[in-house]
Amino acid sequence: MTAQAAERRREIERGFIVGLGRAFGGSIVFVLPVLMTMEMWELGASIERWRLALLLLAVVPMLVGLSHYIGFEETEDWMDDVRDAFVALFVGFVTSTVVLALFGLMGPTQSFDEILGAIVIQTVPASFGAVIAQGQLGQSDEEDERRNRKPDYAGDLLFLASGAVFLSFNIAPTEEVDLIAASMTPYHAVALALLSITVMHAIVYGVRFSGSQALAPGERQGALGVFLAYTLAGYAISLGVSAAMLWLLGRLDGLGGPAGLRLVVTLGFPAAVGAAFARLIVGGQSE
Repeated sequence: MTAQAAERRREIERGFIVGLGRAFGGSIVFVLPVLMTMEMWELGASIERWRLALLLLAVVPMLVGLSHYIGFEETEDWMDDVRDAFVALFVGFVTSTVVLALFGLMGPTQSFDEILGAIVIQTVPASFGAVIAQGQLGQSDEEDERRNRKPDYAGDLLFLASGAVFLSFNIAPTEEVDLIAASMTPYHAVALALLSITVMHAIVYGVRFSGSQALAPGERQGALGVFLAYTLAGYAISLGVSAAMLWLLGRLDGLGGPAGLRLVVTLGFPAAVGAAFARLIVGGQSE
C-alpha cells in the first residue's frame, strides 16, 4: 500500500468516526421527545411483532434515500447509502437502549420481548436523527459530492414523506389524537384538511425561509402546476403516511370508515406540517 493510499484510508476512517459521532448526536436529539412519552413505552411492549417488523422495513428505503442526499458521511454510491441506512438503524438502537436503561425503564419485572419491543419502536425516530445528522450538526463542506446531488421530483417527495413519517410517528401513539378525532364533525374534518393544505403551501412556497421554494414574480403563471405537483401531492403523501402509521400501530383496529377517516385527517395535519418543514430544512441542505 502506497503512502498516498494509506493516507486516503486514514482520512476515510476519520471521516466515518466523526460522522458516527454526529449520528449519535442527531439520534439523541430526534428521539428524546418519544423516549420521554409514556404511550411509546407501552406501545413498544404491546404492538404486534409483525407490525413492528413491517414498520422497520418501511423506513429503510427512506433512510437509504436520505443518506444519498444528506447522510452523516459522504457516500460514493447506493451501496454506501444502504450500508449507512443500517448503520443509522444500529445507532438508533444503541441510543434507545442506553437512554431507556438510564431512565430506569428496563427492569427485571419486564420480559425480554417487552424490553426489545420498547427499544425497537424507539429506533425508528432515532435512526432518522442519525441519518440526517450531517445536515443538522455537521459543518458545510464544499468538497462533499452530495452538495452536487440536486434532488429531482422523486427526491422532493422523499423529503416530504420523511418529514410526515417523523412528525406523525411522534404524535400517533398519543390518546389526544383519538380525543380530537372523536370530537370532530365531518365539517370539522373538511375544514382541517383545507387548513392543512393551506398551511403546507404557505410554509413551503409562501414564507421565504432558507431552503424554501418561494415563487419569483415571473413564475406566477406556473403556480397552479407547482401547487398540484407539490402541495397536493405532499398532502396526499401525508394522509397516506398517517393512515399507514395508524394502521401499523393498531390505532385503526375496530374503527368504522368515518371514524377512521377522521383519525387519519387529524393526524394528517401534523404530518403535513412535518412534510413541509422537512422539505425546507432537509431539502434545503442538499440544494
